[in-house]
Amino acid sequence: MPKKLLARRPDDHGAGGQEESYGNIPGAGVENRRQLLVKLAWMLLWMVYLVYPVKDLTGGGHGPVATIAGWVALVAFLAAYVGLIAVRSTRPDGWWGKYPLVGVMLALAVATSFGFGQAWLTLFTYASVCVAVVLPARVALRGVLATTVLALVVALLSHADSDTLAAIILPCFLGGVAMTGLQRLIATMRELRDARATVAHLAASEERLRLARDLHDLLGHSLSLITLKSELAGRFMDQDRPQAAREQVADIEKVARQSLVDVREAVSGFRRPTLPVELAAARTALATAQVTLEAAPSLADAWPGIGSEESGVLAWALREAVTNIVRHGADATLCTVTADRSWEESGERFAVLEITDDGPGPGKSAPGNGLSGLRERLATVGGRLETGTGPHDRGFRLRAAVPLPAVAEPAVRPEERSERSGA
Repeated sequence: MPKKLLARRPDDHGAGGQEESYGNIPGAGVENRRQLLVKLAWMLLWMVYLVYPVKDLTGGGHGPVATIAGWVALVAFLAAYVGLIAVRSTRPDGWWGKYPLVGVMLALAVATSFGFGQAWLTLFTYASVCVAVVLPARVALRGVLATTVLALVVALLSHADSDTLAAIILPCFLGGVAMTGLQRLIATMRELRDARATVAHLAASEERLRLARDLHDLLGHSLSLITLKSELAGRFMDQDRPQAAREQVADIEKVARQSLVDVREAVSGFRRPTLPVELAAARTALATAQVTLEAAPSLADAWPGIGSEESGVLAWALREAVTNIVRHGADATLCTVTADRSWEESGERFAVLEITDDGPGPGKSAPGNGLSGLRERLATVGGRLETGTGPHDRGFRLRAAVPLPAVAEPAVRPEERSERSGA
């Protein structure tokens, strides 16, 4: 079934929803009518090369009937071109209706080149690009070559001069080849987005498996012990040995309390986010919001000795920053995540995670509940939170710092390292 264009994105409901995007990621489907109009507007910029047929029609070299026929053919060619863009953006890739549109474009290019002259050979360039778009990747290059050969044959039969051959045939081939490469790049980008989504899903599945494994190990042992001691308490009561029964009941209470502590720790570890999982989730969320994420692949391993509590809080900071970008960064297109270390005058070291975007900035409103909660989380581990305007007075910057554990030998600060080297 054809893909229905949405007037608004699914998450754009109410005053707090994200505004519609004016662009779309290369290779991504068009989500609303505005994105389709923007895409068509960009494609229409390439119509500047139709100046040659237009100049031929307005030059007075044809009679009234031929001129009207030329304008009709040119409008039909443009309609087929725009229609092809529209159907590819709203229909599945396997939809067969795109092939007749390309056939119409090729037929009009051949007919007008024979009927009106060499100025109309430029239509083959558009046809070659469309052939590269609609054909499968394995035969797209052959289709471009066949279109170029057809254009060359038509040019020779219409007695085009050598300058026209160089100016029309070469761009016809190169334009089609370039579009073939672009289609392969788009396919690769789609595969990468799918791979990122799969990585995030696998990370979440791994956490669920860990929780199930921990609960099985914890509760299996504890419940087996509780069952055994309950049976012993019952036997002692039957044997009229109340003191021994009380000891077994006391042991049952201890085991139950310890089991409760173990389960809480296991669930707490499950709920605590990790940087690798949050990075994978951030890529998926920001890609949906059409924001590019720049982060080093080794970011999660930037602080080898960091504790689990501190690492979890930094992961919460990343999640909160990404949530703010998705919800409030309407014009943001880039999110940068960096990892660093800082030294205090006292010699204490901090792990620093900084997230910046190029959106509208913090504005004048007070921090919301999310930032307030994040500040409280950082305070529990001795960290701190800094927020403000990003680089070049644009965008929003969130900087979270947590203390690093002490090492055997004190780390040398950058300024001390420079003084020693100078000495």
